[in-house]
Amino acid sequence: MNNKDVVAKALYDVLKDDLTMEQIEKLLENPKSADHGDVAFPAFALAKAYKKAPQQIAPELAEKIDETNFEKIEVVGPYLNFFMNKSAISEKVLATVIKEKEHYGDANIGENRNVPIDLSSPNIAKPISMGHLRSTVIGNSIGFIMEKIGYNPIRINHLGDWGTQFGKLIVAYKKWGSEEAVKSEPINELLRLYVQFHEVVETQPELDDEARAWFKKLEDGDKEAVSLWQWFRDESMKEFNKIYDMLEVKFDSLNGEAFYNDKMDEIIELLEEKHLLKEDRGAEIVDLSTYDLNPALIRKSDGATLYITRDLAAALYRKRTYDFAQSIYVVGNEQSYHFKQLKAVLKEMGFDWSDDMHHIAFGLITQGGKKLSTRKGKIVLLEEVLNQAIESAKEQISEKNPDLENKDEVAKQVGVGAVIFHDLKNDRLNTFDFTLEEVVRFEGETGPYVQYTHARAMSILAKADFTPSEAANYKLNDEAAWEVVKLIQQYPETILKAAANYEPSVIAKHAIKLAQVFNKYYANVKILADDDQKAARLALVYAVTVLLKEDLRLLGLHAPEKM
Repeated sequence: MNNKDVVAKALYDVLKDDLTMEQIEKLLENPKSADHGDVAFPAFALAKAYKKAPQQIAPELAEKIDETNFEKIEVVGPYLNFFMNKSAISEKVLATVIKEKEHYGDANIGENRNVPIDLSSPNIAKPISMGHLRSTVIGNSIGFIMEKIGYNPIRINHLGDWGTQFGKLIVAYKKWGSEEAVKSEPINELLRLYVQFHEVVETQPELDDEARAWFKKLEDGDKEAVSLWQWFRDESMKEFNKIYDMLEVKFDSLNGEAFYNDKMDEIIELLEEKHLLKEDRGAEIVDLSTYDLNPALIRKSDGATLYITRDLAAALYRKRTYDFAQSIYVVGNEQSYHFKQLKAVLKEMGFDWSDDMHHIAFGLITQGGKKLSTRKGKIVLLEEVLNQAIESAKEQISEKNPDLENKDEVAKQVGVGAVIFHDLKNDRLNTFDFTLEEVVRFEGETGPYVQYTHARAMSILAKADFTPSEAANYKLNDEAAWEVVKLIQQYPETILKAAANYEPSVIAKHAIKLAQVFNKYYANVKILADDDQKAARLALVYAVTVLLKEDLRLLGLHAPEKM
């Protein structure tokens, strides 16, 4: 039970004839200053019923409230300010964390039901750039958060391994490429060919027709086309896996677009059976005017299928295979209209489970305020960024702690973690500019700052040789500790909020705030002073290490014990 619940219950016991529990909960506020207590109740809502000024109501109300759970209730004008019983709450919170450890904040909302998460999804034959970072790390973190509340996440890398770009690539390879060049640097060479095609096609538009013809051959199973496609895919996956290994992201399925080639006919048949397909200038569409959406183009006039046809097949396959409770698509904001159409077509087909499909949109990463584009060759390679971040972390660790034993391993955890954390601390819908110097700083609102705080707390526990006891009663009633206790107490709510909004930044912001409040506590309190509160202070330090480590884990980061 959080502080607001305790206050709401105390108020409800007195106000049940005038306000419902829900009304009271909505009126409660978190004061901006600790001087005004932990929870405030404004008496304005009672003025009409009591026919009195709120300033008169507040003191009368204060006298009637049971003060058992409060140090005091102060009246300031029309407000009742509740100061919680710090000793009782800190004892309960610390005992819970010590008992539950990393499972503190767990819930069983999901009842182990499946949640497929469509994430990362790079295009074959193109490098994984900074632009792919967001989908990958947001989706991976959402997987951990959903698992924390009892779901079974299934991470799907829906590879872009089909489409007209393969026709373009085959044309470019046959005109300007060589097997040797592709073998020596697969992704770089394939990207060079892709960019070259787009440069040349501007003056030779007939290349587009050649590309379309080659893609048609690929669709028809032409031996040379399929062989080149498979080769491009295999070489690309080797490169991709290097990066996924660095990020420590693992997938349960690599079924990409090509996997659904033989599953689209059923979608067309189902649409025809339900009389949903309409002809429009030779193409076939589904009318979505009842949803206030443009028609969904299902099949072009030349018989070619589109993204939406494939995504319809994928949605149906996932429902049949996983019987999902929710199906999550972590895909950029620019695709939101596509997902509205996708869900509307499924709804028209009679699949009400489409309501359980959620598009988790996100903003762009920019550099110098400009969007990154593969087609124009303006690309920031993710592998290079990660390597630079590791190098930067190694330099800073060497300065701070030259004798650290596993320096290389920690530098990797800190460097890669810094890049992931920088992404996830931003609200996912926001667009943000990326500069490496800002990311790998040990100060400020960064991943290394949170990791360093965890390591500092671990060193205090090691110095004191402290292991908390489940049998002990650890109580703290000082203001400095109280700020830390409140953040620990709010953790289960934080998890639920992050899950409900599919928003890892809620976890990242909790980690930053907890690190800041703990560092303030560390600076102002002699934690290892020999007095009757020493064990309780160390229990608080222990609880901080548990939560920081769990916050970092939910974001896909490590929590080094030494830095």
